[in-house]
Amino acid sequence: MDLIYLDNAATTMVHPDVAKTVYRGMIDEIGNPSSLHKLGLSAELQITKARENIAELLGVSSKNIIFTSGGTESNNMSIIGSAMGRRRYGKHIITTKIEHPSVLAPFEYLRNMGFSVTYLSVDDEGYIDLDELESSLTEDTILVSIMHVNNEIGTIQDIESISNVIKGYSRDIYFHVDAVQSFGKLKLYPKEQGIDILSFSGHKIHGPKGVGGIYIGDGILIHPLIHGGGQEGGLRSGTENLPGIMGLGEAVLKVKEHMDMNVNPMYNLKSTLVEGILNKIPEAVINGPKVLEGAPHILNVSFPGIRAEVMLHALEERGIYVSTGSACSSKRENVSHVLKAIGAKKAEIEGAIRFSLSYMNTEEEMRVVPQIVSQVLEELKPFVRR
Repeated sequence: MDLIYLDNAATTMVHPDVAKTVYRGMIDEIGNPSSLHKLGLSAELQITKARENIAELLGVSSKNIIFTSGGTESNNMSIIGSAMGRRRYGKHIITTKIEHPSVLAPFEYLRNMGFSVTYLSVDDEGYIDLDELESSLTEDTILVSIMHVNNEIGTIQDIESISNVIKGYSRDIYFHVDAVQSFGKLKLYPKEQGIDILSFSGHKIHGPKGVGGIYIGDGILIHPLIHGGGQEGGLRSGTENLPGIMGLGEAVLKVKEHMDMNVNPMYNLKSTLVEGILNKIPEAVINGPKVLEGAPHILNVSFPGIRAEVMLHALEERGIYVSTGSACSSKRENVSHVLKAIGAKKAEIEGAIRFSLSYMNTEEEMRVVPQIVSQVLEELKPFVRR
């Protein structure tokens, strides 16, 4: 059987056209984008084209797009850079309990640097309480960072309403959004939605690994974390990853061509998968939001009594690739902080599998997977802890 890849929230398969573009960037574009000769100018032009592609997707000016090495650097630069840039005005920062590790770790770093941190709770579907957010804002608050789509359970936060609460209290508070899981999948217009800073990554949209970026709104002060030659407007020094940036630009072109056509089919795939799993395994528990209210590509299901790692490897032997949670933390943590925050039971946390889709998956795959999951569970029943 051909492999069925359902770990797209961790990383996606590179689109063939993107791979060709990356190859061209390595072989044909040999100049340093900072060089003044024609090879350097040609390389710089490729970066400009990619920047414009991203800006057009987000409905912003290309001068507001900064390239990074990926989502983790984007989140670190957005959070630490903005907090350091505005620390003279206050030292209170706010996030949620279900953020990605690349957000929670910078917040912990800032807490150790003397900042005061508020972690907002969520309900059993992963949504924050706007009243709790409003009551947490103080005159000392300088930054709020809330992800758009949760990477483990797919909850879509109401970003515009969140911004209205923040800006209604003070327009001077920066609002950062980790959009790594929604960029290229859901419509994002930072200026219209009241987002000051937005992080995104290439390898979640069939682009190359090792490249991403940040949207930084006009007048937003970011303290650079990397110093040197002054590339990327002085905010991110170092010779740009030209092949990666070109690949990201090509991946964004593919997104712009097909995003409207991809979202509804992915919801259909997700619905087929859920229906098949619940029909075959009635005791399965869907974690997070209602199927059609969460992100189109993320489904988190618990199979109580079975350790997720055991099921993961049993499915892998049959050519199905899934995950037990965030790829950035699954090797270190045994307990999902996201599932814990939504109040999942211990057995549900231990038996949670994340299925994450892309437009490259098929209806046939969604019908096959529940059958194989059911077979695996039957085989594992003798080993279930009692």
